[in-house]
Amino acid sequence: MKNKAVFLDRDGVINNDEGFYYIYKPEDLKINEGIAEGLRMLSEAGYKLIIVSNQSGVAKGVYTEDDVRKVHRKLFAELAEHDIKIDAAYFCPHHESVSECECRKPKPGMILQAIKEHNIDADISYLIGDSERDIVAGKRAGLKKCFLIKKNSSIIPVCKKIVEGYE
Repeated sequence: MKNKAVFLDRDGVINNDEGFYYIYKPEDLKINEGIAEGLRMLSEAGYKLIIVSNQSGVAKGVYTEDDVRKVHRKLFAELAEHDIKIDAAYFCPHHESVSECECRKPKPGMILQAIKEHNIDADISYLIGDSERDIVAGKRAGLKKCFLIKKNSSIIPVCKKIVEGYE
């Protein structure tokens, strides 16, 4: 049996990025309001939780892949305090000004990789993003529905729609 998942952009969806161009220091990580409640709803409904995040600052030399992993470790630890487990986190370290790739959203590479690695059925899976490129990536990956939210806003209304079987 295949799994169902909700793919989530990181900066602006899970964590607040107001006042920052890049979030790459653990001390700058601030979880958005409603994230714990929303993710718990999705998790309890049987969805895998998967982060898909463009991290172009790596390609531009602003920070390293290890910096991204440090932020993710802090994020996972903070969410674990609320009994929430992120099943996987994918990030694209590229930027078109430096090198081409298949993973930078709006390309669907990260989502397609996760679908394969986690035995996910795209037809019953969703994406929550805060930019048009997130939505385009989700559509290109064949996800059931992609939700565009306002940057740094609560995901709870969208999570309710997903759990209630949005059609």
